[in-house]
Amino acid sequence: MSTFDEDLFLKGLEQRKSTLGAEYVEKNLAAADEFTRPFQEAMTAWCWGFGWGDDVIDAKTRSMMNLSMIGALGKMHEWEIHCRGAINNGVTKEEVRAIIHVIGIYCGVPQALECFRVAKKVFDEGENA
Repeated sequence: MSTFDEDLFLKGLEQRKSTLGAEYVEKNLAAADEFTRPFQEAMTAWCWGFGWGDDVIDAKTRSMMNLSMIGALGKMHEWEIHCRGAINNGVTKEEVRAIIHVIGIYCGVPQALECFRVAKKVFDEGENA
């Protein structure tokens, strides 16, 4: 029995590309192999198709929620990716700063410092692009 839902995958693929950039997403999907492809497909369908696929919460707000949660978890590689996506979804530098302040309050100063380091890198790259 297959759990693959092609419609949900395609909806998720569109949203994932919109937020993270088509080049980044296509590179990740192309790098998927027999071992990792099922997870890439399921994650695209579930996270991006199901989780992001309705209009109840706009993409900017979802990005702000993601930065908060991923920052709280300390998953800095993913935080960097989603920081870029948040900017694509209209989150401002000032809003990223405010999100990091909340992370610092609830998760501690060391975690906020990590988020600031990564955010600065992302913003510096954008300014130098």
